Amino acid sequence: MEHALSPTTLIELRRPRPYPAVSVLTPTHPREPYRAQDQVRLRNVVAKAKKQLEADPSVTRERRVDVERQLDQALSEIDLTYAEDGLVIFAAPGEHQVWSVARTVPERVVLSDTFLTRNLVSAQAAERPFWVLSVSTDRVTLWHGALDRVTEARVGGFPLTRDIQNFDAERQEQIGDVPSKFRDEDTRHFLKEADSALGAVLQHSPGQLYVTGEPAALSLLDEIGGITKSAVHVPHGGLAHGTREAVWQAVRPVIAAENLRGTDAVARELETALGRKAFAAGVDEVWRSAREGRVRLLAVEENYRVTVRGEDGDHLIPAESGDLDAREDIVDEIVEQCLETGAEVRFVPDGTLSEAQGIAGVLRY
Repeated sequence: MEHALSPTTLIELRRPRPYPAVSVLTPTHPREPYRAQDQVRLRNVVAKAKKQLEADPSVTRERRVDVERQLDQALSEIDLTYAEDGLVIFAAPGEHQVWSVARTVPERVVLSDTFLTRNLVSAQAAERPFWVLSVSTDRVTLWHGALDRVTEARVGGFPLTRDIQNFDAERQEQIGDVPSKFRDEDTRHFLKEADSALGAVLQHSPGQLYVTGEPAALSLLDEIGGITKSAVHVPHGGLAHGTREAVWQAVRPVIAAENLRGTDAVARELETALGRKAFAAGVDEVWRSAREGRVRLLAVEENYRVTVRGEDGDHLIPAESGDLDAREDIVDEIVEQCLETGAEVRFVPDGTLSEAQGIAGVLRY
């Protein structure tokens, strides 16, 4: 199952497919008691997708059989042990993908000539993806993180390693203490190589960067002056050889503090926008502004959801979840629309935007 959605991957997912491109969405649960229910629900929604394919007169038998086979293969690859809050299956002639997202999705089947990506986009924005680079003299590892976890990222040549058995012990003794190993020219070159490799990764998959290592290592990265210089430095050695749990425990308090500062900054920006009348609040007003491409910064409470049936002039028509023709992901639609028009999207803790009814925006004009 895929987890990390890079801009390059998103472009690939959005390209037109031969009809039918099938998107199957279903909520899941990351904890054991619900796993059996999730398995039944997953099989049922895939069966529903097959029925829609069979009932669609524009789908030839050859293509229907192909896509049904892709759906079956996707189903066989899903391990609910690693499920999060939602699953998204994409299937089209000759291809299939399964995405796990840490944000609930509505149960839904869509047949089109493109895949339905808005729930992936919204989940990715809500997760606030970040990177952790852990450095030592002989190994540099890269970790991709979101919400409450990190996973080792084996991309861009990472992990980088080198043999230091022949390290010049006499030269180290002349330089002085153990941290002097980071003043060795070979070590300097090694970390500079890591910095360059990281820059290539972040170019395709941007995100907040944290760097862990001994204080001397972090100091050397400052001297090198590359992309790691502007990262948030976490003085904690040993993590280049550590477990993902050890890395997460080291960076978790730093990330929590950064998120708190970010939430405070968003609140101040919204307050300033209100004073100069460049402010939108509530789902109706923000929805209109998003459609017009006017939103520069969108702030959404983490668990804010609104179900609507359609629109009546400048207002959305409220609906109950599960109603016929209900659009259960209107907030995700707003998020995707804002990202499409270059807006910054920030998810904030529930209750932060109570006066704005859960969603607010800073407008460009």
